[in-house]
Amino acid sequence: MGELKCIGCGAALQSNDQNQPGYIPESGLMKEDAICKRCYRLKHYNEVMDVDVASGDFLTMLNSLYETTGVIVKVIDVFDFNGSLVPSFNRIVGDKKVIAVINKLDLLPKSTNRKRLIHRAKHMLKEAGITAVETVAVSALKNDGVDELVEVISKYSSNQDVYVVGTTNVGKSTLINQLIKRSTGDDNVITTSRFPGTTLDLIDIPLDESHFIYDTPGIVVPSQMAHYVKPKDLKYITPAKEIKPKTFQLNPEQTLFIGNLARVDFTGGRRTSFSIYGCQHLTIHRTKLERADEFYEKHYNTLLGPPELDESLLLKNGKDITFQMNEDSDILISGLAFVAVQSGAEVTVKVPDGVEVSVRPTIFKGGV
Repeated sequence: MGELKCIGCGAALQSNDQNQPGYIPESGLMKEDAICKRCYRLKHYNEVMDVDVASGDFLTMLNSLYETTGVIVKVIDVFDFNGSLVPSFNRIVGDKKVIAVINKLDLLPKSTNRKRLIHRAKHMLKEAGITAVETVAVSALKNDGVDELVEVISKYSSNQDVYVVGTTNVGKSTLINQLIKRSTGDDNVITTSRFPGTTLDLIDIPLDESHFIYDTPGIVVPSQMAHYVKPKDLKYITPAKEIKPKTFQLNPEQTLFIGNLARVDFTGGRRTSFSIYGCQHLTIHRTKLERADEFYEKHYNTLLGPPELDESLLLKNGKDITFQMNEDSDILISGLAFVAVQSGAEVTVKVPDGVEVSVRPTIFKGGV
């Protein structure tokens, strides 16, 4: 028997991993005209599920879009900006117009200045080599800003198809489900593929009578903290509601542990405040820098957990990055937290090797 493929999206059908393209329960494999769970949810419930693909497959898929016409909607997680970016993105999508969507606005404190956030996002996109014709901040979950996004898409699509792309966990599927509600009242959305034979799971959703929104799988980015956490423990590092910052006044030579996955050493400067923006389940613990290694070795799976680790990760597989704060800044630890730090501080961050850490001018006070 040859390889079975989903008639909706073209993905090879499999029953091993529901987070991968083509997943179908084993009982459905032998049915005539079998479709994967993702296409089934879309067809019967107008609901898109996210699936993951490796970066190589994702880039192959983008390359296949190079010669097509259309508009790219690039979805970015406001909580994990750098972990949402795709290397060489603009080079691969060619001269298509790109609309950047900063999602999960609901995770930030209500006092966050939206204009300042968009200003910082544009700067970070430019640094990453991504040119966007518009940048829109939304909360797909709360349906905030989606109407503005629809207007922007209509402005630039101009009788073209729309391709929605993003890394895993950026909320792409939630956003597409909101767009479906606006684009069609049909209770039975038909999924098809214009790329037959592919295992990349491109599926299309009617935008109007002749154009489509294409949903693409989420690319897996190795620099995200989620890869160092067991699936059952993701809830301990992934915020699901508005983040309440935890603020500490530190003297030099003090350390803050962010759970058991990162630590922030205050190595130079005057007494200052450090505000941690992360999941409410994370334990934040302060100790002296001179005893930080000893404390971590003893307590990484007790006082500092959850999540549960198989080893003392920061000591056995950690890296240090040092920053000198020349202005009020946010330290971004991919997929875990932001740390707002005042100007003048020297800070060293320790994270698992492979996790990305960067700095931006703070978004949490003042105007643009």
